[in-house]
Amino acid sequence: MVYLSKIYTKSGDAGTTALGDGERVAKDHPRIEAYGTVDELNAILGLILSSFGEVPERALLESISNDLFDLGGDLCVPERSEEEPGSALRITEGQVARIEEAIDRLNKDLPPLKSFVLPGGTPLAAWCHLARTVCRRAERRLVTLAGMVAINPRTIIYLNRLSDLLFVLPRAINHQAKGDVLWRPGLTQQKNDSPS
Repeated sequence: MVYLSKIYTKSGDAGTTALGDGERVAKDHPRIEAYGTVDELNAILGLILSSFGEVPERALLESISNDLFDLGGDLCVPERSEEEPGSALRITEGQVARIEEAIDRLNKDLPPLKSFVLPGGTPLAAWCHLARTVCRRAERRLVTLAGMVAINPRTIIYLNRLSDLLFVLPRAINHQAKGDVLWRPGLTQQKNDSPS
């Protein structure tokens, strides 16, 4: 259970913060960068859920928002080699499987792609694309962290699948509206352009 009685503590005034196990690290430590970017992604999902009256897959996105707090909690408490299973909150295979099932369900009725998709279409789809790009950045931050210390490998897998979902979801949204906005290679190049 989380209990916050006082919001400011002044303990971070020197540029450090406490991890879930009490260890203090610099606020720009790769671990903080990793779960800070996950928090940024979660804030975008919050904007999506609160800004649009009808959000397809609302219940799924709400559950993902909760998962992202789990993921932040996972990263906040460093893994120890002697850790007892279940002693710390960790992302599970079941959470990853739920995302995979949603991707398969949403993707089955979409037309095959013949080009890359540009962010856009409906405003809701564009916000989902923004969430996807932040999710990919969070994944990169986790890969950096995993190169330095042991982390739960399912955290990276979860974000990898989530970014896939955040690609398929705006396609499904646009499929109900205007359709995908497709990349047209060289669209603005003039025919007589030549390399200088």
